[in-house]
Amino acid sequence: MTALTISNEQARRLWLTSHGLATAPTGPLDVYEIIQKLGFVQLDTIQVVSRAHHHILWSRNQAYREHMLNPLLADERRIFEHFTHDASVIPMEFLPMWQRQFRRKESQMGKASWFAGMSNEEARAEIKERIRKEGALSTHAFETKAENPKQMWSRPPHKKALDYMWYAGELATCYRKDFTKFYNLAERVFPETLRNQTLTEDAQLDWLCHAALDRLGFATQGEIQRFWDASSAKETKAWITQANPLPVTIENADGSTTEAYATPDIHDRIQSLTEITPRLRILNPFDPVTRDRLRLERLFGFEYRIEMFVPAAKRKWGYYVYPLLEGDRFVGRIEVKATRKDGTLNVLNLWSESGVRWSKNRQKKLDAELNRLGRFVDCTNVMWTCTKPA
Repeated sequence: MTALTISNEQARRLWLTSHGLATAPTGPLDVYEIIQKLGFVQLDTIQVVSRAHHHILWSRNQAYREHMLNPLLADERRIFEHFTHDASVIPMEFLPMWQRQFRRKESQMGKASWFAGMSNEEARAEIKERIRKEGALSTHAFETKAENPKQMWSRPPHKKALDYMWYAGELATCYRKDFTKFYNLAERVFPETLRNQTLTEDAQLDWLCHAALDRLGFATQGEIQRFWDASSAKETKAWITQANPLPVTIENADGSTTEAYATPDIHDRIQSLTEITPRLRILNPFDPVTRDRLRLERLFGFEYRIEMFVPAAKRKWGYYVYPLLEGDRFVGRIEVKATRKDGTLNVLNLWSESGVRWSKNRQKKLDAELNRLGRFVDCTNVMWTCTKPA
């Protein structure tokens, strides 16, 4: 059977549609539904305008506000925090399929040099007993100091122990206050009905890979693996052999092709594609659409890297630069920073992509998006500190 060929235009539209960016971000807001459809939302501490998780949710529905996420975690217990490719919030209903990831992370942490000694239960018993007696505690409730505080990833012993138990699923994030994580015993956070469900390793892997492909629409083996980062390359390859997903050929932005796999309903998905909203969007660097840089470049021809950890003198763009998506095309990137105290959204730099003419209409769209982003973070004044296009 000849593999279905998906054109580059179809591939871009499928990707944006499956990730909630095909239509204008308006209408009734259901925060949990957005997270459930995406699979997870990455958490990040950095707040240049708004933290990544808030920005990602706002991009899908601009009625979202920053105070709306924590109740799902702290009060309703509809989401939990754990590690996909990074720290993320995940629908609580996925917990039975996430047990293998707790075990994988515990094994990985036990082998990591900077977690040395944390696999010893006695080393963790005192912390767990304090939490059992006192309730949820943050790292600030402990007083141990890092042995080498000047080293970038140095951690105090109590922080290592807390992290180890969080990765292993012994502790869970109970709530956050000013983004500080409070840990509690897993049995106090995870609902018993979900915590006690028993699925085989194969069943969990099968669900994770199917769920990844469903959200990706089409994907290579590596993209399926990277979606959750909850399986090895060997495990993902074995799943493909067993599940036998539909083979497809994807046309890339440069005209080359990539062999991949697709969901069984891919024909229906293609048939139901509609025009992508022409709105210009300022996306977060950690947005699900952009976080897989290889896929992003292949589908859109948009080369994007985060340069936060690159020395300032060696940066090509800037410290925290946002991709600009217009319709189904990335047209540029922008560096903006919010000064919430005086209600100002500062535009530091703007770059258009090669071959993109920065027209008056495009600038009008950007101005509208800057105003929307500003209102999101209570910054009603937009100030250009770089040259604004005429």
